[in-house]
Amino acid sequence: MSAHSHGIVHLVGSIPLDNAENVFRTVAGAVPDHLARLPDGETGERIGWIRFMQEMLANHPDMEEDPDTPPLKWTQWDGVLLREIPQYRFKRGSDVSAATFDTPYGDEAIASFELFGKLQDDGIIPSGTKFQISIPTPLAPGYNYVAPGAQDDFIEVYTRHVVETVERICAALPNDRIAFQWDVCQEVLMWEGYYDVQPADYKEEIFRVLGEVGDAVPEPAELGYHLCYGSPRDEHIVQPRDSANMVEMTNGIVDSVNRSVQFIHLPVPKDRSDDAYFAALADLKLPAGCDLYLGLIHHEDEAGDAARLAAARKVVKVDGVSSECGWGRGDPERVPSLLVSHRKAAATLGRNS
Repeated sequence: MSAHSHGIVHLVGSIPLDNAENVFRTVAGAVPDHLARLPDGETGERIGWIRFMQEMLANHPDMEEDPDTPPLKWTQWDGVLLREIPQYRFKRGSDVSAATFDTPYGDEAIASFELFGKLQDDGIIPSGTKFQISIPTPLAPGYNYVAPGAQDDFIEVYTRHVVETVERICAALPNDRIAFQWDVCQEVLMWEGYYDVQPADYKEEIFRVLGEVGDAVPEPAELGYHLCYGSPRDEHIVQPRDSANMVEMTNGIVDSVNRSVQFIHLPVPKDRSDDAYFAALADLKLPAGCDLYLGLIHHEDEAGDAARLAAARKVVKVDGVSSECGWGRGDPERVPSLLVSHRKAAATLGRNS
């Protein structure tokens, strides 16, 4: 059960504003009573989530495009082909175990926290709000950009890089003032049968890797997982039939982590306020102290937001509200009204808790 005195507004990560300071000031000013955590908006190259990694892998000295594997056809739920993604492999003769990667997550987290801390000291960001660090899991680039034959090696060495990044962040920042959110997208798509090639043991692999990166976060830093159906054009790649797959994944994730988990975020499509979508949430097995945030807020649809929230609360305790995904691919003009919608729904939770 949430220890927060109000319903929580949860921001998944990306916010299409100019810089981290603008994100911090805008969000803290709009929903100050509902912030348990605050991300930096993933501005710069992170605004497109993992898309920058395609260039990183293309230019990696130990990797090359795999001529034997066709590009991944990145197709939206309605059949629209968004783009074709080349698949990469390690070059023959390369020392895979010694491969390293250059990602911005460590540097950006440390730099953004310095600004976060100053604004919190100045009273702009409420005291007690933690700095949220959102990072894609190793399976995100592994499933999306790496040829199936090279995935096992890549996932092993890239997971090491991610764990080392977490260690570096936690060595530099006060652990009791930060929270890590693992972005779980490609795993959800794998669960939904999106990819042409599925490892026979993909469920075991997903739980193993998500448990490993979760356990890499030392307490008292907070830990959470955001399950996602993708939003490259501000729409899902796959539309979920209901919440059953996410419930199965969530139960497996929390069972795979040896430390405490503070929050889980699950998306809710705009057209789903029916009982059938939410019924499986009754089978969630969240550990004590783990809050459930539902991504049921949609742009200029406050009546729909209320209907989705009411339907969910018939089945499960909802601790906070969010949108389905980050806002980085959306229109920046939507940010103020989205924050208003979040504030209103969170206030409803606070009044009725």
